[in-house]
Amino acid sequence: MGYESSAVLERLRVLSARGQLEEAFSLFCTLDVPQSEEIYATLFHACATYNCLRMGQDLHHHMVAHKGYNPLNPNNPPDLYVTNHLINMYAKCGDLEQAHKLLDEMPQTNIVSWTSLISGYSQHGRSSECFSLFANMLAHYRPTEFAYASVLTSCEFDCGRQVHALALKTSFDGYVYVANALITMYSNSSNYGVYCSDKDEAWMVFRAMNFRNLVSWNSVIAGFQIRGLGFQAASLFSLMHGDGIGFDRATLLSVLSSLCGNSGNGVALGLKYSFQLHCLVIKTGFLTDIGVATAIVKAYSNLGGHVADCSNVFMETSGDRDIISWTGIMATYAERHPEEALSLFRQLRQEGLAPDSYTFSIVLKACAGLVTRGSTLAVHSQVVKAGYEDAVVVANALLHAYSRCGSIGSARQVFDEMRFRDTVSWNSLFKAYALHGMAKEAMKFFRQMNDQPDATTFVALLSACSHAGLVEEGTKLFGTMLDNYSIAPQLDHFACMVDLLGRAGRILEAEKLINEMPMEPDYVVWSAFLGACRKHGESNLANQAATKLKELDPKSSLGYVLMSNIYCSAGIFNDAGLIRREMKGLGVQKEPGLSWTEVGNCVHEFASGGQRHPQGKAIYASLERLIGKLKALGYVPEISLALQDVEEEQKEEQLYYHSEKLALVFSLMYAGSLHCSEGIIQIIKNIRICVDCHNFMKVASNLVQREIVVRDSNRFHHFKEGVCSCNDYW
Repeated sequence: MGYESSAVLERLRVLSARGQLEEAFSLFCTLDVPQSEEIYATLFHACATYNCLRMGQDLHHHMVAHKGYNPLNPNNPPDLYVTNHLINMYAKCGDLEQAHKLLDEMPQTNIVSWTSLISGYSQHGRSSECFSLFANMLAHYRPTEFAYASVLTSCEFDCGRQVHALALKTSFDGYVYVANALITMYSNSSNYGVYCSDKDEAWMVFRAMNFRNLVSWNSVIAGFQIRGLGFQAASLFSLMHGDGIGFDRATLLSVLSSLCGNSGNGVALGLKYSFQLHCLVIKTGFLTDIGVATAIVKAYSNLGGHVADCSNVFMETSGDRDIISWTGIMATYAERHPEEALSLFRQLRQEGLAPDSYTFSIVLKACAGLVTRGSTLAVHSQVVKAGYEDAVVVANALLHAYSRCGSIGSARQVFDEMRFRDTVSWNSLFKAYALHGMAKEAMKFFRQMNDQPDATTFVALLSACSHAGLVEEGTKLFGTMLDNYSIAPQLDHFACMVDLLGRAGRILEAEKLINEMPMEPDYVVWSAFLGACRKHGESNLANQAATKLKELDPKSSLGYVLMSNIYCSAGIFNDAGLIRREMKGLGVQKEPGLSWTEVGNCVHEFASGGQRHPQGKAIYASLERLIGKLKALGYVPEISLALQDVEEEQKEEQLYYHSEKLALVFSLMYAGSLHCSEGIIQIIKNIRICVDCHNFMKVASNLVQREIVVRDSNRFHHFKEGVCSCNDYW
């Protein structure tokens, strides 16, 4: 190669390395032909690197036309070096058929030819073809470490074990590339949440390595992460950092992601690890990486950390935020502060960013926490405008949002119009019907379900049966889970069954079910049983359930308050007083009753007693007038129940000032400003609606001739013309 050709080749390499392929090809077109093999190989390599299939095809045609290469002509065979680059280009760009065709036509191949094609099949997830090609290669060549690594990356467990055995036989298991690939293969093939250091293949490969690089450590940590083993990932990172081994972006992303799956007692420790990692990220300068910052936000959010901490991390990424970081901070606010999530959504739109399907699903999750469906309608229109209405994840979120906003009709319409559905779609519909007490509709659609049900499906259906009192249907469904669907009942399913039997007064059957559970009953199971005992006056069994609740969560007020109210209802005031004093001594506080309603595009909050609202006096006056009118229609305050319902105070006058009553009165005061469909008044309450308020709403709906929708902590109540949709069964 002459000096001029060498200079041109060097210039092409520089342009290719910078990704300036257009300039490189323009320079190539100005050259005299024929060109050297090195120039073609350089450009094929660049096309493979930047996934430019069309340019690579044009270059291939140019080479055939000007070089006259013909694999069938022994007098002018293609250059092996160039053809290997050509195979690599087609394989990396996804045209595997053409790459395989070139390999088949080559009069002479080498290990690089086969490895390039194996790598292409591996990268594009064609595992069976990749393994078959690797097996065929063994008749011609001994694999290199790169061939082993490529095939292992795509192998499932059985094939991977065979390749591992061959690597051991040929002594390639000690090569770091091969060992790293083995770690990834075994991690991907392991059961979620299962780990035993003496039997874990991935860990044993890692432990046996004589030399480890950063990829080795990252592979094990990533393996722990995808298997839901957050503490193992964090512990290994601590060991790695303590030994002075460096880490990179991939390490941090894996460790932070692994902590997001912690639950129960692991949440506090997960938050501690997240805080320590946050400090380390600041110290090492990785906080400027938007991906790492977003992972920290997600970890804090999933583990219930302070919203302010998430917000501070997000604010420090100013100028570098992408749609992923915006979506991450929105997810933090979506459930706890839905209005703020919507505000962030408006900000990202103002900054010119285009939401993706996941962003829309998150903002719709925030809409589900609001009082009315106005925000859901607004976001729905943007979904249609952006062309995401057929995205399953968005449609599922829309269905959920409409149902949580009280618009079960709109939720059903979204479901009917879905072109594609998955199990989550059906589950969302079943949950919607459960929330609105429409169990028969849920069961009807279950019989039409054409996707495989999962554990969540049965939680939704059993919950629907419980809300509607369909005891026999629910019991039969519970019995078919394992036999017909191979789904073993878990804690959530047993809690639904205890609730189903308990609501119907079958307390002893519920107790028997708890005693026969194959796992320890959790807080939800015992709270369902205690609620049933309260409803049906079973004070002895209630005391046992309350004791269990205190053991499981000493700071929760539910067990104390329910038992106090049960004793009050039975006239045992001394015992009730002892429980109240015990609560005070232990610092256990009862959750205050709060309600929200939207008037004039503004959400108003009300607390029992009315002290939180600036117009409290006017609301009290209007409430007294309304109570007078309702009494004339037959409303009788349930004073006898004021001491036994969870959310009611003991003083008689406070019965009239429960938060949902205040919200209703305020809505009626500004009825002309209501922005709700067909004059419907919508109220959200944070705890269960009491009997007196339930009766109050029924009579009020008849008086004002409006539908009143109350969403309490358990379900929706649609009050219309003096009747509630729950048929007084809640």
